[in-house]
Amino acid sequence: MPDRLEVERLLRELYAARLGGDLEALCRTFAKDSRLEIAGTSYSTPMAIRAAGLGEIRSWLALLVKTFQLSDQEILSMIIDGEAAAVHWRARIRSKITGTTVLTELVDVVRVREGRIASYTEFFVPRGG
Repeated sequence: MPDRLEVERLLRELYAARLGGDLEALCRTFAKDSRLEIAGTSYSTPMAIRAAGLGEIRSWLALLVKTFQLSDQEILSMIIDGEAAAVHWRARIRSKITGTTVLTELVDVVRVREGRIASYTEFFVPRGG
């Protein structure tokens, strides 16, 4: 079972890579057989992503990095219990396509195995402002 500091370090690495738009660093945080789910809604359209395996995950992460830029990221709470974690965070997310920036609240539910993310589920909603 991973210790709390190990899981926290992995999660902070994930969020730093996300903030920096670093696809390679993002992919290094995931296990080869990991699962990814992202569900939420923008102001007009629901979004749902589901991927299994690092190849599929890399494709989705590449699209997210290409399409969105994060700033003002703030981790509001992080709960770690063994290999499971939940993180509540917010960031300003800018669409590189439309130029629109939206303050967004996110909750991630993560399971870690052997020092990598085995499953990652993210829920998000725009908050405005």
